[in-house]
Amino acid sequence: MNPKTINTLYWIFTILFCALMIFSSWSSILVNEDSVKLIHGMLGYPEYFIPFTGWAKLIGCIVLLIPGKGRIKEWAYAGLFFDLIAAVYSGIAVSKTFDPLMLTLLFWFIPGILSYIYWHKKIKLNRTNIYKTN
Repeated sequence: MNPKTINTLYWIFTILFCALMIFSSWSSILVNEDSVKLIHGMLGYPEYFIPFTGWAKLIGCIVLLIPGKGRIKEWAYAGLFFDLIAAVYSGIAVSKTFDPLMLTLLFWFIPGILSYIYWHKKIKLNRTNIYKTN
């Protein structure tokens, strides 16, 4: 695959993934009524946990959007995926019946997974180019 295509796809998926995650973090950072109803009221997490998750998602997205930052970027991807997995699991765990709308959260994984894949393709491409020039 063309290096320019890899880079373009990486940024498209990364920006889309970060936009979704920042969108979901905003109400938690503000600790607004909707986030309290969902995270504390429905899912049962303590209220002090609400802004923590919001800030963690925002910081993780900032790390993903900064070029470079190899190892910490791995941690950011891991943290954001843990958050998504926890959201899906928590929603399913507290539901009394199966709600197909919970499956829509799985679509949030798609740009994240593709961002991660293309980030690794970029790393591999950069390593290949370094060895070719030496």
